[in-house]
Amino acid sequence: MNIIAITSFKGGTAKTSTCLNVGSALAQFHKQKVLLIDFDSQANLTTGLGFDPDEQDSMAPVLQGEKSINDVILKTSINNLDIIPADAWLERVEVTGSLATDRYSHERLSQILKPLNYDFIFIDTPPSICWLTESALIAANNSMICATPEFYSIKGLQRLAVFINNISERHHITVIGIALSFWYARGKANEEFQKVIEDSFPGKLLNSKIRRDIAVSEATIYGKPVFKTAPNSRASKDYKNLTLELLKKCKPALHKGEKINGKI
Repeated sequence: MNIIAITSFKGGTAKTSTCLNVGSALAQFHKQKVLLIDFDSQANLTTGLGFDPDEQDSMAPVLQGEKSINDVILKTSINNLDIIPADAWLERVEVTGSLATDRYSHERLSQILKPLNYDFIFIDTPPSICWLTESALIAANNSMICATPEFYSIKGLQRLAVFINNISERHHITVIGIALSFWYARGKANEEFQKVIEDSFPGKLLNSKIRRDIAVSEATIYGKPVFKTAPNSRASKDYKNLTLELLKKCKPALHKGEKINGKI
């Protein structure tokens, strides 16, 4: 089972859109059984697939031991694609209930996911370094990092590299790739940005880049992936290519420990 944490150090990197559309592409075009976990209290992944976070249970009661994970898994409108929604309770879940007194609370998610039977599980993490992100990385065997060709986004990768390195000393985690969104091929600083990425995560920049496309934002209004609302858009093409690249990388990377700057 491929468990992939979708991570970013800051917001606005298309992290949630990448999670939603890559997961949907795997289910729709490659017949993979996919579970998306919205692990961000903003619940954008939840609303992006047409669910109201105020009307659904999140992973929070499961982490607290109050519900089974099967109680919170929902079917989506796409065959083979399920979701666990998010809600505001996730915001500080680690300091409430039984988690507050558990010194190993960040390992609970890993234990909860073990009995599940999916080809892929994607965990959409908050755009920050926090308990939720750490729990997701510990539960995952791979991480895909989202960034944009902008100064603050790229510089944030350096701090994220240190964070993942620290986790890798205790738990196996492989960075499967860096996905760039809002890509403009003629950007003047593209070469400099890609050099920073190479310095932080050598050899991890993915070839498939997601170009800026209003079709992605419009798709969220309808609570569907871009393939359903704008199948001929450039975003649809880009996410299909990214999904294919991810598929090629997943199996060989799954049991192979790799290093970032000599550490992972």
